[in-house]
Amino acid sequence: MTEADWDLVAAFHAQCSEQNLLRRWGRTRLTPRDLSRLLAHAQCWIGLGADERPVALACVGPVSREPGVFDLGLQVVDHRQRQGIGTALACQAAHVARARGAHTLSAFTQVANTPMLRLLDRLGPTSHTRDGPYVEVRLALDALAPDPETAPP
Repeated sequence: MTEADWDLVAAFHAQCSEQNLLRRWGRTRLTPRDLSRLLAHAQCWIGLGADERPVALACVGPVSREPGVFDLGLQVVDHRQRQGIGTALACQAAHVARARGAHTLSAFTQVANTPMLRLLDRLGPTSHTRDGPYVEVRLALDALAPDPETAPP
């Protein structure tokens, strides 16, 4: 994804509930400037459905600037959640992070965001550090199963 994809990002967010947007971004509106800042630090993808409408957004990169730690951002439109889209994108993001030299994938979310917490726990060994109503989840990438697309036969 690039800044030229702003229309797709806006179309994606138009399909998300305010609760979904608040859970992911901490607010109900993302601006082109926000996207520019994100793209300066992370690699991002827009997942498209069979109808070519955007259904998911994933970002991974050294946003916190902590050596070897890549941050994960993930959001799926409300009506397409619990279909494996987020899991597939999180797996892809973890493999991209590991390929770029990361040893840990980090996600910061609300404690009440149990679907995201379960998703991260399914990817591999995690540690959780609570900070009030939020939790940072860290996934050790060295325990991640090999990427089937890049694993030797």
